[in-house]
Amino acid sequence: MIKGVSAFALAAGLVLALGTTSAEALTLRLATDSGAPGSPTAASMEQWAELIEEGSNGEIEVAIFYQNELGSQQEVFDLHVAGDVDLMINWPITAYDRRIGLVYTPYMVFTWEEALEAYKPGGWINELMDGIYNDVGLKFFGAWPEGFNGVATRGKYALTVEDAADLKVRVPPMFPQAETLEAMGYQTASIDWSEVFTSIETGVVDGDAANVVYWDYEYFRDTLDYYVRTKQSFVTGIISINLMTWENLSDEHKQIVQDAAVKVMEDHFVNGREIDAHYAQLAEESGMTYIEPDEEVIRGLAKVVREKVWPLMEQEIGAEIMDAVRANASPL
Repeated sequence: MIKGVSAFALAAGLVLALGTTSAEALTLRLATDSGAPGSPTAASMEQWAELIEEGSNGEIEVAIFYQNELGSQQEVFDLHVAGDVDLMINWPITAYDRRIGLVYTPYMVFTWEEALEAYKPGGWINELMDGIYNDVGLKFFGAWPEGFNGVATRGKYALTVEDAADLKVRVPPMFPQAETLEAMGYQTASIDWSEVFTSIETGVVDGDAANVVYWDYEYFRDTLDYYVRTKQSFVTGIISINLMTWENLSDEHKQIVQDAAVKVMEDHFVNGREIDAHYAQLAEESGMTYIEPDEEVIRGLAKVVREKVWPLMEQEIGAEIMDAVRANASPL
């Protein structure tokens, strides 16, 4: 047994060794923090790798590392920032820069089409995120979308701030999740994902908030009765490259890698929407009541949340970014 060697060091040594195995091809390391072989994330990683390899006529090879193969969410992101992982599809964390929390700003967009316009190259969120990512040594390509989230509960559901008052829901321990749901009228408890099922079963909370319907169907369909698509956030992963890796690529290779990333993003804006709709149907077939509130309800919730939470976001990610959000977010 090797003692005194960190998982980070072991993983870094592994990927560095992989990067030098071929004398004839450049090897890029592609990893994720959430996606085992066979998952939708894995499929997009494999698509990105194939497009790069084919587009470069074999001049670039891509080594893929799935969920947990290089460590935890934080450890893999550390490797990405350090340049030991070149490419990533991951769920953003704010440890390096709180401004990354821009993607968690509630009620910025209301439709998949608006989200694509905002996240694609030239889109307003893309340009903001690329600047933020550059500051931590990364280049932002775009979104890997899961869809709009909602609130899943047992016993009753809410469509108004008033009706939500006696419901207590789980939120992830991440700003501004609790603040957003509280603005929507709910009581909240910040609970790690590993403890959510037990918390619902024992009555600590009445349900789960902040997830797309897939997660509540997959893990809680026998426990929760309702899923209300309140759309407070457009949940998305991020497609990115280490900035040092990017700058060391030839112009031709840069174009190949970026075009492939944009293709993956655009395809998943179609596939992700279909997957999301599929799981909404499965939730209904399993006995959950799936509710898609009308536009008036969504806009009413958005007005309340923007008024209460956006000033808090300004304190967290800065006035300049929030001014851009106010100027570009979908109108109410």
